[in-house]
Amino acid sequence: PWQIFPAMAVNRDFVGQMAEAGLTPSHKLYFLCRSGVRSLAAAAAAEAAGYSAVFNVLDGFEGPPDGGGHRGRVAGWKADGLAWRQR
Repeated sequence: PWQIFPAMAVNRDFVGQMAEAGLTPSHKLYFLCRSGVRSLAAAAAAEAAGYSAVFNVLDGFEGPPDGGGHRGRVAGWKADGLAWRQR
C-alpha cells in the first residue's frame, strides 16, 4: 500500500514492493483510492521511479463529500454510474 494504516504514514518501500511483486516500468499501472488523492500521490511516486504507463482514476471511487458530508454522489467511480458492488 502507498500509505500504512492506521497512521496513514507513507510506505517508503512502496516502489520496492511494486518491483518485488513483479511490476516493471513497462507495465500499465492504474491507481485508485476513495477520493483520488492517495492514488495520485502513489502514481506520482511510481512515475518518479521510472514507471512510464501510470494512470490515476480521477476522483477515486467515491470522490469528494457533498454538502452533507456524503461521498459517492458528487464525483468519482460511483457517481459516474460505473459498475461496483459493496460486500
